[in-house]
Amino acid sequence: MYYEHPNMNPLVLNPDKLYYSIGEVSKMFNISKSLIRYWETEFEILKPHKNGKGERRFTKKNIDQLNLIFHLVKERGFTLKGAKTEIYSNKDKLQKKQLAIGKLREIKSFLKEIENKL
Repeated sequence: MYYEHPNMNPLVLNPDKLYYSIGEVSKMFNISKSLIRYWETEFEILKPHKNGKGERRFTKKNIDQLNLIFHLVKERGFTLKGAKTEIYSNKDKLQKKQLAIGKLREIKSFLKEIENKL
């Protein structure tokens, strides 16, 4: 999946990679590690795996969940309470919308690559 936000570093997720560190995820979204840890305590849907040392390991599903939180809080300006309400009342609808947006961004990137080759 491809993620791109105005404040975000675009990154194509490696389909062979199972886990991403909190550092990689913070760079992906251009937010601090502490904000990710805080959102983890605030949003029940965001539960990354932890290894034996307690280090967080984010799956693609966790990154999708974080992307949804990021979109609501940072892009649409929801409060944390409002974002929680939105997520829990419209979770399926929001996930489908985020998936569609991701696909459109992939297509946009592909078309830009073609344009640059011309």
